[in-house]
Amino acid sequence: MRIISANLNGIRSAAKKGFFDWLLDRSGADVLCIQETKAQIHQLDDAVFNPDSWHRHFFDAVKPGYAGTAIYSRQKPDAVRTGLGFEICDTQGRWIEAQFGDLTVVSLYLPSGSANDEAQARKDIFLGELMPMLKARQAAGEKLIICGDWNIAHKEIDIKNWKGNLKNSGFLPHEREWLTALFDDIGFVDAFRLIDQRPERYTWWSNRGQAYANNVGWRIDYHIISENLRERVQAADIYTDEKFSDHAPLIIDYAD
Repeated sequence: MRIISANLNGIRSAAKKGFFDWLLDRSGADVLCIQETKAQIHQLDDAVFNPDSWHRHFFDAVKPGYAGTAIYSRQKPDAVRTGLGFEICDTQGRWIEAQFGDLTVVSLYLPSGSANDEAQARKDIFLGELMPMLKARQAAGEKLIICGDWNIAHKEIDIKNWKGNLKNSGFLPHEREWLTALFDDIGFVDAFRLIDQRPERYTWWSNRGQAYANNVGWRIDYHIISENLRERVQAADIYTDEKFSDHAPLIIDYAD
């Protein structure tokens, strides 16, 4: 099973750049988790957004043109659930999950805190709400693949200019410690790093300057999986041959 996570920074914009051509013709995907759709479902009636033989489910933000998540899959999910029961998540369409047998695949768009102190405070609230929920689901033995833009670079290897970003949202000590706790204390796993330990493997680049051309990036997109799926991770890649967004698609292959 190939699962792809992609922050598209606008699904309509990415479509114009050929994202769905790649998805259908070259990606080999079985499940696609999208973040930042920046659209309402009623705006996506064109055939390009509803390809044959694919099932699609959206969780739109209340505010038009903002945030939003979606899951596309070749197999029809047994169930789809949206939201986590708190305002920051549910009014902004930041969590959608699809169940396939005993496996649950999630598309998560964690808030950015880079705009100002208020934005960082909202991000911290989200993190505080999310952790006990993930702890409970891990303890229950669920098989979870949480794909998405987590908006945190975990370690120095995950960001080009780490010294210059120690005081910036996305690389703040308490954010990084939150991820460390998720991995070391709760038991979730960074699927990509099971396969690829190389530096300079980034998934997001600023649109400022020549960040993309010079690979001055951050790895803030993850497949974070429950411990019971560790042995099923087979391959991992970051797709950079084509540019659909300021993020690159993150591809992980799992054994059935």
